[in-house]
Amino acid sequence: MKKIGVLTSGGDAPGMNAAIRSVVRTAIFHGLEVIGIRRGYSGLIAGEFQKFNQRSVANIIQKGGTILETSRSNEMLEVKGRRKAIDALLSQEIEGCVIIGGGGSFHAAQDMGEESDIAFIGVPGSIDNDIWGTDYSIGFNTAVNTALDAIDRIRDTASAFERIFFVEVMGRKSGFIALTVGLAGGAEHIIVPEIDMDIEDLCQSLRESFKRGKRSSIIVVAEGNTVDDTINIEKYVQMRLKVETRLCTLGHIQRGGSPTAADRILASCLGIAAVEGLLNGKKGHAVGEVKGEIVYTPFRDTWEKKKTIDERYLKYIPVLSQ
Repeated sequence: MKKIGVLTSGGDAPGMNAAIRSVVRTAIFHGLEVIGIRRGYSGLIAGEFQKFNQRSVANIIQKGGTILETSRSNEMLEVKGRRKAIDALLSQEIEGCVIIGGGGSFHAAQDMGEESDIAFIGVPGSIDNDIWGTDYSIGFNTAVNTALDAIDRIRDTASAFERIFFVEVMGRKSGFIALTVGLAGGAEHIIVPEIDMDIEDLCQSLRESFKRGKRSSIIVVAEGNTVDDTINIEKYVQMRLKVETRLCTLGHIQRGGSPTAADRILASCLGIAAVEGLLNGKKGHAVGEVKGEIVYTPFRDTWEKKKTIDERYLKYIPVLSQ
């Protein structure tokens, strides 16, 4: 192998730049040429290539977002679109490609690997942390700390005005952010997609906390919860309990910002492992870190196997939030 490509795909995550830097410098260390592919799979199909050297990735480890930019491409769902992407890679004599992204990105890489002789390897970059084969994905730690800082500030005003605050965090199918932020932020309740909750049980629990003298609460809600839209949950509780409530949707601020040390280190380690994996024949795999060890997981397992939340956290909340 003489030349590899690197691209970022899907939702951006803090630490992607650190991963790009690691891939580029590791590849050059091993004597490989590196081509950066702009705007994810859309840019790949359009042939948006840029030759990288060591200096191309200088001073980016601390930056959020991705210098390569990213996208979601419906064309990659079709054989015709993937053929365009494969031909574009072949036109640059790219023999291997590092895909930094999530499950959808790995789907496309798996298909292209089966439809060509190009070797693909994945690096998990997703704030949702729902990718099988790694304890943590790049961006999760930063997203949690960003949300936690917001919750700490919200708690100040919740206490001052004796209010119930509903804080919506990202997680359409995964409650990892909500669960981690909720426990770390001292939330009174956490609502996640993985666990059904009766909204009447929530109201009763809040009533009991009022009887114990508590006058403010933080309820962390994952956007993809199975109860209802967060705004409807807030309105229902306000109506049933006749209390003042507020809704705060953190939204995309969780995606931005400078990555934490944990995400920079993880991204650096996984970037190195991705290049070494390509050199050692680990095509069709995603690299991850499990219990401190580097592992390679077949692409298909990353979306077919379900990563589960630690339900112990939900049991701890009522104990710690009294």
